[in-house]
Amino acid sequence: MSWYGLVREVLAVLDKDVRSEFRTRYAANSIALFAVTALAVVSFSVTPYSLDADVRAAFLWIVLFFSAMTGLSRSFVREEESRTAMALRLACLPNAVYLGKLLFNIGLLGAIETIVVPLFFVLMDTTPGHIGLFLAALVFGTIALAASTTIVAAIISRANAKGALFAVLSFPLALPGLGASIRATVVAFSGGGLPQAAGDIRLLIGHGVIMMALSLLLFEFVWND
Repeated sequence: MSWYGLVREVLAVLDKDVRSEFRTRYAANSIALFAVTALAVVSFSVTPYSLDADVRAAFLWIVLFFSAMTGLSRSFVREEESRTAMALRLACLPNAVYLGKLLFNIGLLGAIETIVVPLFFVLMDTTPGHIGLFLAALVFGTIALAASTTIVAAIISRANAKGALFAVLSFPLALPGLGASIRATVVAFSGGGLPQAAGDIRLLIGHGVIMMALSLLLFEFVWND
């Protein structure tokens, strides 16, 4: 298949998932509800002024990680529950399905972050000292997190204990990117510049690229098994 055909199938899968999510809003509501609840509980339980930059950065990424665990698996679980997985296997190449689902998960996380991150700044009464570095950590951290969890969502979609398995299998894969995201965010909150977090940003980019490459190599076996 040509690159044009592959891109067309990727966009078709992405469009189908976006339309399905707009109809049900299951994943978006689950992620947003968990994130807002966690932020509200912690902000009312502690004094934001007493939290150091490393604690605030770790708290933000813990909320984002566990929020992702509540909704990102829906992209594949929904196909199995609605019995559309077989039709998708016949209609699209495996790599097109993976890339379409990956783009959907990145977009879903990005949409949730546009609500969660400003709310985090308000409730925790904080702003990053270096906004450019913070946005770089957020963007590359989101891509790395989605790349780590999308292949796991495909693996657990036909399991019985989907929720528990998704978190257990995703955590070790996402851990390197999660640690780099937290360290880069600490530097951004402390007012440091890009040179101080360059190693972590490179690690985030490398982690995302490696996870996507490995997923593309393995996805056909996972999807057709």
